[in-house]
Amino acid sequence: MNTKTTLPELPLEQAPLAYENEEFLDSPDARMLRIMAEYQEPMARFRRERIQDTVVFFGSARFAALDVAQGQMELLENSYSQELAPTAEQPAQPGDSDATDLQRERAKTAIEMAGFYEDARKLAYMLTDWAKGLPGRRRRFVVTSGGGPGIMEAANRGAFEAGGKTIGLNIALPFEQRPNPYITPALNFQFHYFFMRKFWFAYLAKALVVFPGGFGTLDEMFELLTLAQTHKMAKDMTIVIYGSDYWRGVINLDLLAEKGAIAMKDKDLFRFADTPEAAFAILREGLQKYCPECPPDEKVPEEPAPNAQEALGPDIAATLG
Repeated sequence: MNTKTTLPELPLEQAPLAYENEEFLDSPDARMLRIMAEYQEPMARFRRERIQDTVVFFGSARFAALDVAQGQMELLENSYSQELAPTAEQPAQPGDSDATDLQRERAKTAIEMAGFYEDARKLAYMLTDWAKGLPGRRRRFVVTSGGGPGIMEAANRGAFEAGGKTIGLNIALPFEQRPNPYITPALNFQFHYFFMRKFWFAYLAKALVVFPGGFGTLDEMFELLTLAQTHKMAKDMTIVIYGSDYWRGVINLDLLAEKGAIAMKDKDLFRFADTPEAAFAILREGLQKYCPECPPDEKVPEEPAPNAQEALGPDIAATLG
């Protein structure tokens, strides 16, 4: 018997490190790691940026700023999408004598809905300007959105214009989309799992503002209302539903109570508002209970908070290689 071993002509390449093995990380076997990453990575960044809590803004991705709605406005095919809706569904453009009745109605509605964009922008500005003045070493009531266009952009834009940090919790979708430009870069997130994105909407939020929107807005609003109704959150969340005429036309919440589908007291879980000033008054009233007494001169440091390595020192020193 020939016992001579023939070695391969080429040396065997090193196997990839497990955490650098993309084939494994993208596989069903690593799903738990991906889920954990969408918990731990945002947590590390929120700590780094000294975020204590948030105020979440929900609303349609399809509403534009007033100056856009008054000019050459184009509707998107889908929420967050970069693709345009069919021509027949686009608003009539200024001077378009061949526009259909639907297009003329869309143009009229676009101006109306743009008012909600401007209101969200103003409310986010007012909230951020107030929260910036609160004492403490962490940022309070940071305006947070789903990171896309429309009402989400308006909320981030208002906070940005007030000089505050602002969060965008974007979601990876099967069509091209991108975050709006007003999100603080260090607080710009992209999620794969909807349920992890929803977790972060709820986990840090002390208040919720629901502007007019569609399926996504309804889903997010009722999920948080259900958590509040069932006392699954260890906090009282202030919930403002903005645009009473719109929402009463979309959902008959009074009927739900009258028919016994919800308790009469469940209507106390939220309040309606129709102006930024009224909404801000409700928010401030609800949020002030979360403002403990702090030294009046205590401010949020400008530099990022240390990470675990920087805070705890050489006991958890990084390994080499």
